[in-house]
Amino acid sequence: MPLWQWLLDALGLLLLLALLYAVALVVRRRLISRDGGTFELSHRVRTERPGRGWLLGIGRYSGETLEWFRIFSLSPRPKRVWQREDLELVGRREPDGTEQVSLYPDHVVVCCDSPAGQVELALAPASLTGFQSWLEAKPPGAQMP
Repeated sequence: MPLWQWLLDALGLLLLLALLYAVALVVRRRLISRDGGTFELSHRVRTERPGRGWLLGIGRYSGETLEWFRIFSLSPRPKRVWQREDLELVGRREPDGTEQVSLYPDHVVVCCDSPAGQVELALAPASLTGFQSWLEAKPPGAQMP
């Protein structure tokens, strides 16, 4: 078989793999959001360099926890999970500099304290209202900050 046919077959295989990956991402997103309560949520995993370290993702409320899924991962499990009782909203700000390019449009950055340290999340203003309500809706008897 000539070389050009091998290259054509390899290109076809790469296109097929890319298509399968895209379909798998869509199916995964549908499975994650089938119970509702999902929203676009970015998480800052590295804080060494200003404005860097953001990963796009999907947030989902699941009872007393907030689950975060990476957007381009095929894993059905959340990458991070935060307990409602462990998060305390400290402040919010607009994205600055390179953050505006790294995040979804019109998202705001919120800073939360947790036992593991500071957590920075970026979400839409409408989702922020829901997030604040979820944080304030602790069960009876829970400690309020």
